[in-house]
Amino acid sequence: MAGRISDEDIALVRERSPIADIVGEHIQLRNAGGGNLKGLCPFHEEKSPSFNVTPTRGYWYCFGCAEGGDVITFVRRLEHLSFGEAVERLANRAGVQLRYEQGGYVPGREQGERIRLIEAHKAAAEFYVSKLSAPDAAIGRRFLSERGFERVDAERFGVGYAPAEWEALSRHLMARGFTSAELIKGGLAKEGRRGPIDRFRGRLVWPIRDITGDVIGFGARKLNDAEDGPKYLNTPESPLYKKSEVLYGVDLAKREISKRSQAVIVEGYTDVMACHLSGVPTAVATCGTAFGEEHIKVLRRLLLDQSGSHGEVVFTFDGDAAGQKAALRAFADEQKFVTQTFVAVQADGLDPCDLRVRQGEAAVRDLIAGREPLFAFAIRSVISRYDVSTNEGRLSALDAAAPIVAGIKDRSLRQLYAVDLDRWLGFNNERFVLDRITEVSAAAAQPRAQRPAGPRKVADLTDPGVRTEAEVLRLAVQRPALLGPGFEALGAEAFTLPEHAALYRLIVGSGGTATAGQGGREWVDLLLSGAEDSLRGVVTRFAVEELRADLASEERYASAMLAALELVSVARAIEQLKSRMQRTNPVDEQQEYNRLFGELVALEQQRRVLKDRAAGS
Repeated sequence: MAGRISDEDIALVRERSPIADIVGEHIQLRNAGGGNLKGLCPFHEEKSPSFNVTPTRGYWYCFGCAEGGDVITFVRRLEHLSFGEAVERLANRAGVQLRYEQGGYVPGREQGERIRLIEAHKAAAEFYVSKLSAPDAAIGRRFLSERGFERVDAERFGVGYAPAEWEALSRHLMARGFTSAELIKGGLAKEGRRGPIDRFRGRLVWPIRDITGDVIGFGARKLNDAEDGPKYLNTPESPLYKKSEVLYGVDLAKREISKRSQAVIVEGYTDVMACHLSGVPTAVATCGTAFGEEHIKVLRRLLLDQSGSHGEVVFTFDGDAAGQKAALRAFADEQKFVTQTFVAVQADGLDPCDLRVRQGEAAVRDLIAGREPLFAFAIRSVISRYDVSTNEGRLSALDAAAPIVAGIKDRSLRQLYAVDLDRWLGFNNERFVLDRITEVSAAAAQPRAQRPAGPRKVADLTDPGVRTEAEVLRLAVQRPALLGPGFEALGAEAFTLPEHAALYRLIVGSGGTATAGQGGREWVDLLLSGAEDSLRGVVTRFAVEELRADLASEERYASAMLAALELVSVARAIEQLKSRMQRTNPVDEQQEYNRLFGELVALEQQRRVLKDRAAGS
């Protein structure tokens, strides 16, 4: 049993752990006068900094939540550790070897669970890096080279290779003194029939570090598309790894984010690498989940996001329809920042990694420099869905965009975007547009119980479209890996029933089918934990209802179901296009008519392809 850490060593740990340095790894601190520093409190939400640090005394105190203490207390609160674990964590950082009373010191034995798991992940990262130069890792080196990364770049980001063996890492770590229970608890291994087996095999591996630089998990990319499993596989939730709080690259970007008052959000590990190597060192990415509130909290502390600040958060998305949907989802989080938010979208659909390969590093910098305010992008994206050459189309576009403008909290900014909306739609009637937005805003503010009850769509289980929607959602809940990223590309508008659309948004907001792996109890529990009370029963129902596919044909069946649902959306788009063509004079508007005809031919071709895929069910 571990003994008590000596008072002398505790004092030494405090002495070698400057509080300004430790706190400064998590939040941006600025001079507050009188030798004090100030920043946004990491323990509660606030818009103005009330978290104070006094380096000369070694203490911190928040006037907002009335919490305070020394450097050990700070680490305890932030990491949810015991006193001993916090001391051990700081001692490890400061290079202090602790002595334990009541039985003496045995290296490694008395360390807390977190410290042991951190050390195991550090050893695993070193193991993976060492294997990248092995002959069987040639496919991984080729993957990096094809994306413009050299060996020195891989070393900078700690990229490694997981051998295509069942127990390579497990044997290595257990020979280093780590137990199978520690490997499984940390997500490095899974329970096999005869002991632990490696979680990552035959994959390129990126170490995921926390803000202090400790490795807490891994992201692994499949190199052989013919093999089973998702393209990207991440460490599961563990005592170290909470995917909703983790940003890949934040350890490398944190100082530049604070220095430049800018954070760039990209979608993948290679995009982070490409940005940093191209001179955009403020880039970070989420790890197997959508950008959410916990990520915002991390960035707000680094940006010192407060009233009057001039920082910016730039979201990058692909230029395709899925990228636009992702940007609109980000819009929901926009107003949780005080800092301005922007969108940078490459017109030809290239992500930062591909852009760097094809057009050079300057093109990546230009992409970020050409950012557009998120409000403007969200409004323009909605307008683009309508034919604004007609009165009916303009009015429909106005009604669709009005909730976005009405949702802008800053009254002055809301007024300016209302004027822009009038100009973009060509009404030339600002009062009409403002009145329409005011109506939407008033309706949104009205208590739900007082709103007029509109017609509620009731599920008709005999409707083939409704049955297809339900089957796709059952697959997303029970067998998410079968659907992959194709599910996210559907969009909530593909589902006609409100409960179906709500479940779709919940699944996408929980990370989506592409990152859910094989599903199971853990995936359903995650969905239930994020569902509102009214949706929990729907999640449970779809988790237990029987699928219509045989186990032997599930993959083909899932592809067919996705195609069938896409087919409905394409058929709807074809009808809308035909309607527009009927209103277009083929003689006076020949160029426009020919363009519409070209779109119709492309959609009809897409419909034929989808019909063939759907026939596989």
